[in-house]
Amino acid sequence: MSETGVSILVGTTKGAFILHSGPDRTDWVVKGPFCDGWPINHVVGDAATGRIWAGGGGDWNGAGVWRSEDGGASWSLTRLTKGSLDDWAANDENFAQMMGWQKEELPFGDQFEQVWSLCHAHGTLYAGTKPASLLASGDGGKTWEKRVGLTNHPSAESWIPGGAGLVLHSIVPDPAAADKLWVGISMAGVFATEDGGTSWERRNRLANAESCAQHDHPAAPHDGETGHCVHNIRRAAGSGDVLYQQNHHGVWRSGDGGRSWEDITAGLPSTFGFPIHVHPRDPQKIWTLPLNGDSAGRYPPDAAAAVWHSDDGGHTWRAQRTGLPQVACFFTVLRQAMAGDRHDPAGIYFGTNSGSVFASRDEGESWSEIARHLPTVLAVEVLGGA
Repeated sequence: MSETGVSILVGTTKGAFILHSGPDRTDWVVKGPFCDGWPINHVVGDAATGRIWAGGGGDWNGAGVWRSEDGGASWSLTRLTKGSLDDWAANDENFAQMMGWQKEELPFGDQFEQVWSLCHAHGTLYAGTKPASLLASGDGGKTWEKRVGLTNHPSAESWIPGGAGLVLHSIVPDPAAADKLWVGISMAGVFATEDGGTSWERRNRLANAESCAQHDHPAAPHDGETGHCVHNIRRAAGSGDVLYQQNHHGVWRSGDGGRSWEDITAGLPSTFGFPIHVHPRDPQKIWTLPLNGDSAGRYPPDAAAAVWHSDDGGHTWRAQRTGLPQVACFFTVLRQAMAGDRHDPAGIYFGTNSGSVFASRDEGESWSEIARHLPTVLAVEVLGGA
């Protein structure tokens, strides 16, 4: 892959894909599927080395992390937990031979079903799982250990699964501090560590507890805290700990690393959505993709697609629709399916459950469909891009 080009890493229900373009970001080549057709919940890469990781699995395969050392040309798998395939093959020699299955000791037995999220920062690869736990690897994903400080948090017994289960879906590093990390868990909320994962603080407090009275949805703020069904978290650029989250109910901003949250939903067409994206250099510029509601279809309001943008930290919002379908649009964009590059102007990309990937080269002012007919898109990340 070209050092100056852009590669979009796409996780789907039927493997990982890579969309690649030169620095002009106009013509795109689709490669894949990779990872033997596994359900891949998240794909991340390291632009400095060309290494790519894809995490996923499910009831059949168990959980695992795929690794490519050569930009996606070849892949190897580190299995972490067993699936029903293992139980079946262990009791049927002919089936085991047909599948090429061999018995192996898996490091986490049957502790979790899937790897749901990945993050590479400061030489460590992190993985979030379903049910929620945090793993870390210091050797590029070959071996893993569980960060039990989060698993053993005093609140863990009260964590409630969301609609997709009890998933750890957001892993947010601090680029300047290796020991500092935030994670998002549905439905447990935001947690932060400042000592490398030994201890964790739950951070869901509202900046203004009186705002609880404005909401009556079951996932809405209550008892002085945001709703615990956080859908996605992103850290803004800069030295300050500015965080944004798309919650099951509302969009929120924190200026103090999640210790308090301000409701910035006003001006959006709904309180419900999955992803949120932050500009690579300007902490005031954010994008989200509202859907019409959790029980109303989960598609764009009025079946007309729009990415909503704020350039003032969420105080005001406007719709960006040019190039997006405006009639009979019923797709969903999931929590990890929106990302961006570092060009100027910055590129933004999102994938849909109907198998399309849309791209903007001008920070959302106009859009084009750069891939279609993929399997359901679960995640979008960017490798490279200035």
